[in-house]
Amino acid sequence: MLLNLYRSLRSYRGFILGSVKREFQSRYRNSLFGALWTVLNPLSMIVVYTVIFSQIMRARLPGVEDGLAYSVYLCAGLLTWGLFSEITLRSQSMFLENANLLKKISFPRICLPVIVLLNAGINFAIILGLFLGFLLITGRLPGMALLALVPLLALQVMFSAGLGMILGVLNVFFRDVGQFFGILLQFWFWLTPIVYPMSILPEGIQRVLALNPLTALMHSYQNVFLYNQWPDWNSLTPVLVIGLLFCVMGLRLFRQRVGEMVDEL
Repeated sequence: MLLNLYRSLRSYRGFILGSVKREFQSRYRNSLFGALWTVLNPLSMIVVYTVIFSQIMRARLPGVEDGLAYSVYLCAGLLTWGLFSEITLRSQSMFLENANLLKKISFPRICLPVIVLLNAGINFAIILGLFLGFLLITGRLPGMALLALVPLLALQVMFSAGLGMILGVLNVFFRDVGQFFGILLQFWFWLTPIVYPMSILPEGIQRVLALNPLTALMHSYQNVFLYNQWPDWNSLTPVLVIGLLFCVMGLRLFRQRVGEMVDEL
């Protein structure tokens, strides 16, 4: 099955790359600054968080004297959460948004999830580059631990893509799925230690939040960016297992329902 998927994607790589290019260009079409907004938007976010939390609110992490530590902690979680959020939200509506394309053109439907992943990857790469530039300028760029980003991002993309595929197929047949997940994502964000450190919470709540598969993943990102520490790989085992299950379930559901989706759309 995987070999057939690879062959299909390889045969239609021109279609995939062309779709990614068109979507990127259409996002900033007729705007004065054009693609420059891809830099200005995340740059402004980093600056705002840094100024507001480190200078105005004087936010500090427990046991850390560095005035910019909380800003780095916050950006590390928010930027990577943004990747998860973009993949899942775009994936849940990818078949609905491309209904006309699915009805008029014959192409492997698996191309659509790949296009979503590539677009999200490009956006995140720009944001990550700016964040790393900020860390370099402020003298906080991590050392060798930065290499851990490769497996961490691969793990997150697998988890997000698998969940997104499930949501995308289900949303074609049950439109409430998209609405429900939008609400769930808001609760999920606040139940993930992104804007607050786990250490400030009671032990009982910490144990509950530890059940969240993204808790360990976000904690790993924060340790890399803030403390230049390698992740605790054992703590990421649940994310790996759940991510693999999501991918298997998503691909199986896709194969079973791909023929019905066009009729439903």
